[in-house]
Amino acid sequence: MKQIVLLSFLAALLPAALAVASPVSVKKVPMTSQAASPPIAARKPHSFEHHGYRVEDPYAWLRDASYPQVDDAEVLAYLKAENAYFEHHMKPYQPLVETIFQEMKGRLKEDDSSVPQKDGDYLYWRRFEKGAQYKQWMRRPVAGGSDEVMLDEAELAKGKEYFRLGSMALTEDDRILAYATDTNGSERFTIRFRDLKTGQELPGEIPNTLGDFVFTTDGKYLVYALVNDNWRIDRIMVHQLGTDPATDKLLYEEPDQTFQAGVGMTQSRKWIMVATGNHETSEIRLLPSDNIFATPLLIRPRQKGVEYDVEDHGDTLFIHTNDVSPQFRLVTAPITKPGEWTERIAPSASFYMTAVTTFADFFIVEGRDNGLDQIELHSYAGGKPKRVKFPEASYTASLDENPEYQVKTLRLAYESMVTPDTVMDYDVATGGLTTLKIQEIPSGYDASQYETERMDITARDGTKVPVSIVYRKGFKKDGNGPLYLYAYGAYGYAMPPSFSTLRLSLLDRGFAYAIAHIRGGDDLGQQWHLDGKLTKRTNTFNDFVDAAKGLIEKGFAKPGRVVAAGGSAGGELMGAVVNSNPELWGAVAAHVPFVDVLNTMLDESLPLTPGEWPEWGNPIEDKAAFELIRSYSPYDNVTAQAYPPLFVTAGLNDPRVTYWEPAKWVAKLRATKTDKNMLLLKTNMGAGHGGKSGRFDALREDAEEYAFFLWQLGMAGQK
Repeated sequence: MKQIVLLSFLAALLPAALAVASPVSVKKVPMTSQAASPPIAARKPHSFEHHGYRVEDPYAWLRDASYPQVDDAEVLAYLKAENAYFEHHMKPYQPLVETIFQEMKGRLKEDDSSVPQKDGDYLYWRRFEKGAQYKQWMRRPVAGGSDEVMLDEAELAKGKEYFRLGSMALTEDDRILAYATDTNGSERFTIRFRDLKTGQELPGEIPNTLGDFVFTTDGKYLVYALVNDNWRIDRIMVHQLGTDPATDKLLYEEPDQTFQAGVGMTQSRKWIMVATGNHETSEIRLLPSDNIFATPLLIRPRQKGVEYDVEDHGDTLFIHTNDVSPQFRLVTAPITKPGEWTERIAPSASFYMTAVTTFADFFIVEGRDNGLDQIELHSYAGGKPKRVKFPEASYTASLDENPEYQVKTLRLAYESMVTPDTVMDYDVATGGLTTLKIQEIPSGYDASQYETERMDITARDGTKVPVSIVYRKGFKKDGNGPLYLYAYGAYGYAMPPSFSTLRLSLLDRGFAYAIAHIRGGDDLGQQWHLDGKLTKRTNTFNDFVDAAKGLIEKGFAKPGRVVAAGGSAGGELMGAVVNSNPELWGAVAAHVPFVDVLNTMLDESLPLTPGEWPEWGNPIEDKAAFELIRSYSPYDNVTAQAYPPLFVTAGLNDPRVTYWEPAKWVAKLRATKTDKNMLLLKTNMGAGHGGKSGRFDALREDAEEYAFFLWQLGMAGQK
């Protein structure tokens, strides 16, 4: 099976939902006459008791009882009224939105393409045609021949408000393509099959899938994952090409509702992986890719808190695991005795091992040394590893697309806060780096006009929190700002100091842009993640506030001249810090924010809530978890105080952070806050967690956020 590399969704927060309140009438807001007035959602009595506490939830009715179908007239009237209010107040700034959008678009090479990469008899790449919202997936025979369009996303997206391509896979004979699409943002993908020789679609559509899928070696079977009514992947299925999907066979079913299942393949393509896990525990079974119905090979039974992943080389398994240290280590085991682990690379205090990939003649270890990305080449025979050397002191680097097992060069990806996305080939024998492509910026970009730095800011508990900053040369650290501060801080996802053409619209208007590498991510290792989850969750919020205060002390801004942004679990962060320190922020953007944490974590019947307990805690059974979550959940802690201007987004079809979470939060803020600052809610009525799907439509949404910030800082007239 040939796995075609896709850019994955920012996986952030798993689906969430809420209990349903009894219907009561909503206060109608005529959108035509009163769009200038903020919509006022009715307060409807709804409360519950748990662990001796009474919790009031007057906006619980905003969850449509028929979700994921949203057809409640009162709910829709409120969301549409909020959208009308958004449009009314943003209308005077549409020229600014358009200006910023054109800047962003001008930095985007419209007819761009990726660097072709060899996989067997073909070269594969992606390209955009000028003016196209969506890409084409291309290939060409290595031996020579014409370019072939395998899949045209623009054609598939015609007539659709939303379109997203999920996973793709190709049979070893290069003929049959399997691909998955989502046309409403719900992240329920339908797998389809295409004969690339004839160009014809084949029968056998498979709905309600999620995640990757793989072909067996002979191309007769597709192994895929089904998602249940609660958006949990609980079944791994086998589909025989040419047959009715109703007859597909169950390969594995995960009984634990806190676990998800998934499918993958080792680099050698000898083994198909059936992986299960949650946010802290994993378990993997291997199946021969040429004998899918063989008895699965269990690597090691699940053990709470132990994570591992697997590669193979010959008769040996290479297992990357945190079983003895949160820094991870590498162990090996005979395929015949997968549970007998022998340490190959011990854990290091400074080096956080993030991934291991085996190739025919060597293996690669990726990780971060004191927070800085490293790529190491190791010989199977042993000896000192060879580290790839990169030219800058602060950067992000990783393996790029390397589909083949037998290689002499490695494809790498590299960038920094001032260096655009760069694709390079690394010569394994010589250690030489060859630059293949540097992201082209048609409107022009001069890296010498920008400066970046990385500093540690001491949090209130003495922990040093790294912050990466970029600004245009000449930026004065005199406290006058403005400063844009971003963070995520959850699920062990690091925020790398990467490049963005979007932020140039801020830098060129005098902003400094900072990324706070706060606890909750794994920027400094898995312990950094552990120190921002469960009972230590408030460290994440404190780190962000303290980073802002530290940057203010260093002259990057002053209170009220810092704008902040975060999405999903990062939106929860925004909700927490506007509650705790509203005076710091000149404006805040919270995108699809997870702000109703207590209600969501209390309802185990809702989409994937049980799978979230290892990250947030289980308030149903654990009184201490209930009390802690209740103490910081943004929705539950809205108080009668002045709040900064807020720009909030939601997706009607979002299965991760359901639309009613930001809607409830905004409704409560409108009814409670004491200021007259702008509060806007925009719900994408035909999209999900990631916002609009087309590349230009997505840019316009970014431009709206930036225009809002400039407006609120009194900079809307600045060119």
